Amino acid sequence: MKITMIGSGYVGLVSGACFADFGHDVVCVDLDNAKIDALKGGKVPIYEPGLAELIERNVKAGRISFTTELVPSVARADIVFIAVGTPSRRGDGHADLSFVEAAAADIARAMDGFTVVVTKSTVPVGTGDEVERIIAATRPDGDFAVVSNPEFLREGAAIEDFKRPDRIVVGSEDPRALAAMREAYRPLSLNKSPILEMNRRSAELTKYAGNAFLATKITFINEIADLCEKTGANVQQVARGIGLDNRIGSKFLHAGPGYGGSCFPKDTLALLKTAQDFEAPQAIVEAVVQTNEKRKRAMGRKVIQAIGDDVRGKVVTVLGLTFKPNTDDMRDSPAIAIVQTLQDAGAVVHAYDPEGMPNARDVLRDVVYFDDPYEAMDDAEAITIVTEWDEFRALDLGKVQAKLKGMVLVDLRNIYDRDEIEMLGIKYIGVGR
Repeated sequence: MKITMIGSGYVGLVSGACFADFGHDVVCVDLDNAKIDALKGGKVPIYEPGLAELIERNVKAGRISFTTELVPSVARADIVFIAVGTPSRRGDGHADLSFVEAAAADIARAMDGFTVVVTKSTVPVGTGDEVERIIAATRPDGDFAVVSNPEFLREGAAIEDFKRPDRIVVGSEDPRALAAMREAYRPLSLNKSPILEMNRRSAELTKYAGNAFLATKITFINEIADLCEKTGANVQQVARGIGLDNRIGSKFLHAGPGYGGSCFPKDTLALLKTAQDFEAPQAIVEAVVQTNEKRKRAMGRKVIQAIGDDVRGKVVTVLGLTFKPNTDDMRDSPAIAIVQTLQDAGAVVHAYDPEGMPNARDVLRDVVYFDDPYEAMDDAEAITIVTEWDEFRALDLGKVQAKLKGMVLVDLRNIYDRDEIEMLGIKYIGVGR
């Protein structure tokens, strides 16, 4: 099939590369000349394990290409995916649909023959109706169908998620559109990945509901962790005890500094705004959002208290800046609030992250960045592990002991054993333990 992807960001690149790997003919379109030039030159503008190699392989095979020319790319396509950004709108928290709406109008002017237009971007309920209205108004003679096909990609594991998904959600009741979508995803039938066909609005809401539920699990276990600390319980044991219940499941029950990233903060807020518009309050999700925001700063205060309250002029080493490992994404990372809390108290922050420092420099000022984690520990009163990168799971504890002036380790991801750390004379502070 001929597939055109409008938007060459995270979702567009991963989806386009995987469709090409299935054997489809894919064109990725973006208005950013620098991004397209970089992709043509073999440079992938985001960090995602395996993505650069996947793109390189399919470029050589002639199955994927990159361009700024939208009109010919749409005219050739059987399916056009809209994979542009939908950030929180400044001022009110609603999803900003301006890029989606502009893409819809551009597609309408360029499409040739029956075209399936798919919203891959995360969009509020009813967006497909608006895309349909825009295309019909721009091109009254157009032959098209609008489909919702939300993505469920985890940063750091996106290729695996695309190729071996739990489910593929397709929102449409148009027989021709459904046939085209089945053909696009046909290679996944070997993995027995279920295609869930539903109406368009149900598909749109499925994405938001899924992310809100996962955010709720994270926030729930974080509050249980606080209770564990007060009562002498161990949150890891509690999480295992409830996670083995098949009705609950063990995933997303790892206590930590709160959720961040490109999806959960934005999508929970957009869900709340949509619920307000439809006068259907979401009190649980509202509490989740408020609790998560408070938690990030609370983790910064946890580090300060571990040192002894007065941190003015003292060095604190932060290991991990991205919101999760295996990505360079800093969006809404808990590290931002933690670093700012430390700086507000007068601490000098040293930081290291394997992939996130270039992006961190854009959002975190007056931080001393290091290219080596041990160099970042020089003269530090405390180390805090914020992101659970694999290389932090096996630190040379002898080096840590030699470098660490204040002998305090605040492990916000619970990746170390207390006894192992305290045998070295280092004070250990975990979460919920």
